[in-house]
Amino acid sequence: MDDKTRKSAVKLRSARWFAPDDLRSFGHRSRLMQLGYSDEDFLGRPVVGILNTWSDLNSCHSHFPERVEAVKRGVLQAGGLPVELPTLSVDESFTKPTSMLYRNMLAMETEEMIRSHPLDGVVLMGGCDKTTPGLVMGGITAGVPMIYLPAGPMLRGNYAGQALGSGSDAWKYWDERRAGNVTDEQWRGVQGGIARSAGVCMTMGTASTMTAITDALGLTLPGASSIPAVDSAHSRMSADCGRRIVDMIWDELTPNLIVTAASVRNAAIVAMATGCSTNAVVHLIAMARRAGVALTLADLDALGRETPLLTNVRPSGKDYLMEDFYFAGGLLALEKQLVDRLETSAITANGKTLGENIETAVVYNDDVIRPLSNPVYHQGSLAVLHGNLCPDGAIIKPAACDPKYHVHEGPALVFDSYPEMKKAIEDENLAVTPDHVLVLRNAGPQGGPGMPEWGMLPIPRALLKQGHRDMLRISDARMSGTSYGACVLHVAPESFIGGPLALLKDGDIVRLDLPNRLLDMLVAEDELVRRRDAWRPPPPHFERGWGWIYSKHVTQADKGCDFDFLERDFGRAAGEPNIF
Repeated sequence: MDDKTRKSAVKLRSARWFAPDDLRSFGHRSRLMQLGYSDEDFLGRPVVGILNTWSDLNSCHSHFPERVEAVKRGVLQAGGLPVELPTLSVDESFTKPTSMLYRNMLAMETEEMIRSHPLDGVVLMGGCDKTTPGLVMGGITAGVPMIYLPAGPMLRGNYAGQALGSGSDAWKYWDERRAGNVTDEQWRGVQGGIARSAGVCMTMGTASTMTAITDALGLTLPGASSIPAVDSAHSRMSADCGRRIVDMIWDELTPNLIVTAASVRNAAIVAMATGCSTNAVVHLIAMARRAGVALTLADLDALGRETPLLTNVRPSGKDYLMEDFYFAGGLLALEKQLVDRLETSAITANGKTLGENIETAVVYNDDVIRPLSNPVYHQGSLAVLHGNLCPDGAIIKPAACDPKYHVHEGPALVFDSYPEMKKAIEDENLAVTPDHVLVLRNAGPQGGPGMPEWGMLPIPRALLKQGHRDMLRISDARMSGTSYGACVLHVAPESFIGGPLALLKDGDIVRLDLPNRLLDMLVAEDELVRRRDAWRPPPPHFERGWGWIYSKHVTQADKGCDFDFLERDFGRAAGEPNIF
């Protein structure tokens, strides 16, 4: 941008804290001097907040202490003052009952931390599943210039000379162990070899899906989401983020100029072409709604029908992992394949349009990043179902399941809790056939609580020993983005609040018709009325604290599971804090 259009130093947001000649600003300046800063370090300079989701328990972000120093270096080089602020880490592996219970807490913390501190712009450091949507949702609402720094995928796993994919191979080897085909020694070998470095899952799981979506929205440096966490290019990208955010502040390039209806559509198209995680649905809808873009399940289904899956990365692809995707050209090369379907005039964080960013992109391996003429799957990653079991919608990942289940009819085997289901499926005498439909309820946003990733219900041991590895499964839960199989997820409204899934009984016939996007229980309407009259709500999980707030205000899966009072249309934003 031309210097004449750039923000002047007196208009910096942080100047409200530091510039006035009054007692309060005296105190602010004094406290910075207490930290060892001189006037030359902060007066007239943009203050850049670096919101860091590192913790000792977040293995995906274990390289962030080094990366934050690179960001600070970049900020200083560009003439800004970097300040690091810790935020909720929301790690996927250790946070129970599920990290999804705390995504909105991170979004609230991000928004309020930005609003309440003298920050002119922010670098948001995340990557592990819920950190990306949580940080982005809060950053969009706060409204100051922001750039997202994605953690990057870890190195591919390895055991006995075989490449291992995060999550996907854990599920596969676990089933084989339950079937008696994997020894304890082999299982320990997989355990030690599947996660070899810092970084997020190296399959196209939720973490890589959401960083790719954020990249496609225009909120990262172009292509940053594809860089492996421990590649030296990742450190250079981190410093570039620090330099770039200073220019974004001077240019007043705020999220509302980047996250628009056009960029949200671009992100959805790219997601479909990547073989994205089913979790993309709840997160992208929530992120879009924070920006005032009314993205719906119908929009996503329409894009899924017309956008082919081009990324041959597991679990939807067959042969490759995220490291291969990066070396094949990464996200910019994928976007180049989709150029005729994207709104290339959309502005991005580097100040250029999407079209300018992908102009010179090249695909180096067209088996990893396929052309439109040779897709991995003829449609996109996700399909949206409706019917009397899911009047507000449900999600399935067609390319990741056995095609014979795309049209299926079978008797329901219903479980009201995960422990009940877990006990039953380990019973080798369980009366179950491959035609049965496993159903788990009370696992949604309120029922879980927090909509945990339980939706890839384990195949019953009896069927595993017969050689079966897939069957139709239905729940109001989510599933890991690294999962696969004929799993119908996000059934809405959820059973815990009286959704139709609550009325299903053992033996009821369930019919899935994927080509026509239908999911129904074949039960007479008068019988459903009787069941509805007899249904009673279960007791609440929480009576105080965060859980109580969550249960009272979380929306259903089709609306993104944000809090009703955090959505853009709920009320007027708080605005800038008073400083007296």
